Amino acid sequence: SGGVVAPVVDCFSWEDPDWFESAFGTEDSFAVDALTVTSSSSQQVLSEGRDLDGAGEQATDAQTRLTDICSGTAGSRMASIAEYYAGKSVLITGATGFMGKVLVEKLLRSCPEVKALYLLVRPKAGQSMQQRVSDMMTCKLFDRVREDNPNFHKKIIPISSELTQPGLAISPEDVEKLSACINIVFHCAATIRFDEPLKHALQLNVIATQQLLSLAQQMHHLEAFIHISTAYANCNRKHIDEVIYPPPVEPKKLIESLEWMDDGIVRDITPRLIGDRPNTYTYTKALAEYVVQQEQDKLNIAIIRPSIVGASWQEPFPGWIDNFNGPSGVFIAAGKGILRTMRANNDAVADLIPVDVVINLTLAAGWYTAVHRPKPVSHSRPKTALVYNCTTGGINPFHWGEIEHHVMSSFKRNPLEQAFRRPNANITSNYLINQYWILVSHKFPALIYDLFLRLSGQKPQMMRIFNRLHKAISLLEYFSSQDWEWNSENLSMLMSQLTPEDRKTFNFDVRQLNWPEYIENYCIGTKKYVLNEDMSDIPAARQHLRKLRNIRYTFNTVLVVFIWRVFIARSQMARNIWYFVVSLCFKFLSYFRASSTLTN
Repeated sequence: SGGVVAPVVDCFSWEDPDWFESAFGTEDSFAVDALTVTSSSSQQVLSEGRDLDGAGEQATDAQTRLTDICSGTAGSRMASIAEYYAGKSVLITGATGFMGKVLVEKLLRSCPEVKALYLLVRPKAGQSMQQRVSDMMTCKLFDRVREDNPNFHKKIIPISSELTQPGLAISPEDVEKLSACINIVFHCAATIRFDEPLKHALQLNVIATQQLLSLAQQMHHLEAFIHISTAYANCNRKHIDEVIYPPPVEPKKLIESLEWMDDGIVRDITPRLIGDRPNTYTYTKALAEYVVQQEQDKLNIAIIRPSIVGASWQEPFPGWIDNFNGPSGVFIAAGKGILRTMRANNDAVADLIPVDVVINLTLAAGWYTAVHRPKPVSHSRPKTALVYNCTTGGINPFHWGEIEHHVMSSFKRNPLEQAFRRPNANITSNYLINQYWILVSHKFPALIYDLFLRLSGQKPQMMRIFNRLHKAISLLEYFSSQDWEWNSENLSMLMSQLTPEDRKTFNFDVRQLNWPEYIENYCIGTKKYVLNEDMSDIPAARQHLRKLRNIRYTFNTVLVVFIWRVFIARSQMARNIWYFVVSLCFKFLSYFRASSTLTN
């Protein structure tokens, strides 16, 4: 904690700037978890002369499954989702990440008879894999599981792994163990940094996926392989169907080409390689989808494409969030009074998707992929990977302008502790207006703050923080300034296959989502679970906001008097202009009062 004293007669107050370091990193990084889109038809892709390896037949494939189920060929009685996972061994990558934690918790709570969860974990920051998993299981997220089954940790088996190493650095003994027992694989691991160097993003998002697929082919009892992608993988298209599009480049050729290049050369050619995609994240996720598609003849595969993944909607409790990624960091910066302006389109759809919706869909897709996979009827029509666009924009849209209003309202009702300024962020799509407010509301206060820190013998930091904030916000502009359209036919089809009980337990119907309530819980979640602030301190936080408001009014009054004394009182022309403007205001008020009287 910085314990920094605020400048300008305590006009600004900021007790703990360390949260900002966590939010935006020391390398100007900023993360968003993904988004989604749809095209008018799979024939559009085929007309481009590209081979989709059977992706155009997915609609027919889904219909065949439905026919098989209705006719009884899929079994006399369909097992529920919880019944299917009973006795299964599940392999999860990225289990210590945001979505991975929620997936582990949901499996343990809603599928209590699951046999074992094998988690690929790497040592990190001086912690062993066992320590990382132990720390994960002690967090508040697992409170409900802990109440139902205090010994749930016995079902969790960590496996040492490193995605950047050959063979994922899994020992031969562990490979043999996984090959003998795993039934379902959930591949959640990925780098979600938008500004990740291409080589590193390729290693984590593409090569690691290839190696996991190779391991999956050695598993004797594997029934489903579920890959978590992103709806932004094809963000260079405005309409995106639930199909796998041709990759921007053959992944194998790109990997071979980059092997001999040093980092400087790769950095220089990256803009030309990614083309009309905004960053290396979306580019490598598109390549990863193609890599997964190549194994669809050998494995039962499904791909989940979530949009911007945010706090939980209902499970395990509303508003749970544990990181600054995506909108969370922006919300906190706005709530602290740091962020005052952001360039975005007020009318553009903000396609947030609650994390529990994504996880419920993922588990349902794993069940459906394993239980209702069709058998190939001929060599000319192989089985294909089903893609699920997990978005809200086409089903229950909410716009950036509405988010701004509800976030500001929420933080005024439930303020964050020791706010820097009163929450008052504005969204504009105009570049010049945005730059003006950056100068007036960001850079000028930062200069005053740093000047005060220098005079008090402390290290200046606010300008550095604001520069990092501007870098982070600029990475979001591409996604907050335009709209996409998403096809969700496969998602609707999957929902229709669930029993009423499963629809309730594994709910991913976003038509029921109440956006104002969700945003309120999201903002409270950032306060409780990310900043670890006590809700009982809200009265004191409100008092602090009133103090900042009074200081602001005092400062503005002093500023007006200063301008009057320095510029207007010393010039006859300035006084005449001032009196003229004041008289016009009085005349307008008199006219308005008279008009109101006549109307009454």
